[in-house]
Amino acid sequence: MHPNAALLHRFYEGFQRRDAEAMAACYAPEVVFTDPAFGELRGARAGNMWRMLTGRAADLVVTFRDVEADERAGRAHWEATYTFSATGRKVHNVIDATFAFEGGLVARHADVFDFWRWSRMALGPAGLLLGWTPILSNKVRAQANRGLDAFERGLREQA
Repeated sequence: MHPNAALLHRFYEGFQRRDAEAMAACYAPEVVFTDPAFGELRGARAGNMWRMLTGRAADLVVTFRDVEADERAGRAHWEATYTFSATGRKVHNVIDATFAFEGGLVARHADVFDFWRWSRMALGPAGLLLGWTPILSNKVRAQANRGLDAFERGLREQA
């Protein structure tokens, strides 16, 4: 197995254990992460997103497969089943991830999923009606980042 494929296995195995420290250790200090829910996150903020999500996840189940990587790039398919805390609705999200590596760490990580599908599960009727629009995706992104801001404030206060 290529060392970068092993790195991705460590990342997702950490995710399965809800071990955000193991996940963040796979990232380069200036990592750039993107997904439909948070938009673009850079550096420590990407690791803090995983800390927040794994710390709040009471019933998170993560599976992954199709991990491939070489010296420069990689990809994986992963799925998460959990209860969306804002609505109490069950979600089964299906994600394809791509990665770029530098110095044996993840330098870029992009998760792609069907936002409309996710919003229908997570938000119910509002997601069904508006999940395909930029209005709802922008609202979800703003709310996710406000939650991450509050989480990071809490980390600074604890330090």
